Amino acid sequence: MIANHRKYVVLAGALDTKHVEYSFLRERLASHGVAAVLLDFGVLGVAGTHAEIDRDAVARSGGATIRELADGNDRNRAMMAMADGAAVEVRARVERDEVAGVIVVGGSNAGYAMSRIAPALPFGVPKILVSTIAAGDTRPYVGTSDLTLMYPVVDIAGLNSISRTVLARAADACAGMLAGPPLDERTTAGAIAVSMFGVTTACVGEIQGTLESDGWEVHAFHATGVGGRSMEAMIQDGLFAAVADVTTTELADEMMGGVCAAGPDRLTAAGRRGIPQAVSVGALDMVNFGALETVPDRYRSRLLHAHNPAVTLMRTSVEECAALGREIARRVNAATGPSEVLVPLRGFSQISVEGAPFHDPAADRALVDALRSGLESSIPLHLIDTDINDPAFAAEVTISLSRMLGRNGRQQE
Repeated sequence: MIANHRKYVVLAGALDTKHVEYSFLRERLASHGVAAVLLDFGVLGVAGTHAEIDRDAVARSGGATIRELADGNDRNRAMMAMADGAAVEVRARVERDEVAGVIVVGGSNAGYAMSRIAPALPFGVPKILVSTIAAGDTRPYVGTSDLTLMYPVVDIAGLNSISRTVLARAADACAGMLAGPPLDERTTAGAIAVSMFGVTTACVGEIQGTLESDGWEVHAFHATGVGGRSMEAMIQDGLFAAVADVTTTELADEMMGGVCAAGPDRLTAAGRRGIPQAVSVGALDMVNFGALETVPDRYRSRLLHAHNPAVTLMRTSVEECAALGREIARRVNAATGPSEVLVPLRGFSQISVEGAPFHDPAADRALVDALRSGLESSIPLHLIDTDINDPAFAAEVTISLSRMLGRNGRQQE
């Protein structure tokens, strides 16, 4: 049972083709004492059941009308408008504290609609997508949300012994999520985000241990692209008091075409929010690719290192490191809050220290020189004579954060 009976689960779908399935979902939720409302993002056919949030309202919220979308003979535009409209309608109800969760079922169009709706929902609000796309590349649909995916085994095309079971379990799962006791959530003033990678794990472990002993809740994000995007999104949502962005390797992948790129917004959210950020150069000695045969031809003559059979690392060059230093300086300079940059002079990762495969003092020096010349004079640049995984470097990061948190007046509660 939902403790607040004003809340309901939004069942969002195309009710011209999926009304039987959505009616079943509503009845199944009702059997758990969970209220539901229907949102119709269908365009062409006639809705087979009544929707509390009808397609006309959804289209208007998406900047169009049903008539023009139906007559336009442009399925892509129609889907984009209806998905955007659905997100607007859901967000308005979230702001009124009415939405307990969302369930969407169907194929790729349903997946696309959920990809627009999910960002409108706070972290922790159940978001369930039952779709055949769950068996493929789900990154475009999941994005940075805590989306739950279910593969329906058969197509969502009416009710049968298989689809009925899958849909029932989706409704049951949502009801179960809502039935759990409230979590003892901390305030955002007590949480700090940290970026990490396998080759900077020791550093992050030291930082986490120190911060937690001081009463902070630490959230570590794996810098695999999705991790960086998730961290930026949660920073933007105001979930953290500060950031220890010690592993900025995703910037190298973005610049050189690696598989762990996190997009153009990496290393920007903390600056926009104005929260303290301690920034470092963790794993910028490398660009990430898949198995050796997937490395682009233009890089085949470069220094490559097999991290494991599925991951090949490429050492960044002098020119690339200089470019990365300039880019970090540009992004940090734009910050509206306190920022400090810390660089370990004896190695940016576990494999770039002296004697390791990516040891290249000239490339490291090029990055440092670019930071020196590019950072505004008001932003401290700390050059630490150790490698990134030395506990002494982690200590400097935590000291930097403590200093900025005190200056920013955002002490933990």
